[in-house]
Amino acid sequence: MKLPILIHPDPRLKKVCAPVDDLSDELRTLAENMLETMYDAPGIGLAAPQIGVLSRLIVLDCVKDEEETPRPVVMFNPEVVASSDDKNTYEEGCLSIPDQFAEVTRPKVVDVRWMGLDGNEHSETFDGLWATCVQHEIDHLNGKLFIDYLGAMKRQLITRRMQKLKREKARA
Repeated sequence: MKLPILIHPDPRLKKVCAPVDDLSDELRTLAENMLETMYDAPGIGLAAPQIGVLSRLIVLDCVKDEEETPRPVVMFNPEVVASSDDKNTYEEGCLSIPDQFAEVTRPKVVDVRWMGLDGNEHSETFDGLWATCVQHEIDHLNGKLFIDYLGAMKRQLITRRMQKLKREKARA
């Protein structure tokens, strides 16, 4: 089931999310619905607060080539446990900030630990776009948006654009 995605500014996007204590069928279904919503958007990552759920849950799939097999990843309570000194700069966007993009610099490689759909602990080293995406989504769980890395002028400009978009959608 596709879920509605919150648009910035929304106070829920600025909240720190609660850890997931145990995996319920409801949370597993939520993760599946989040993947469907992300693919439909289309996007490469989605965090629970973007759909109004303040739980530490993200989904991602950075396989963009339609010839390649999709690689959906579901992470409960993800955390970066190590990051490289080397940095990467990517033009980031966000499903909660549609059609707005800006360059953000983050660690190039990160080691991430999380609980999977199976309830077990997993860990993996992510590089390049995957590293950027997982850090972007984990930021959401901590109430941080990619525009928070920008200067005040650019951030305010994007926020005003989103306020205008929300007013236009409300009228439609």
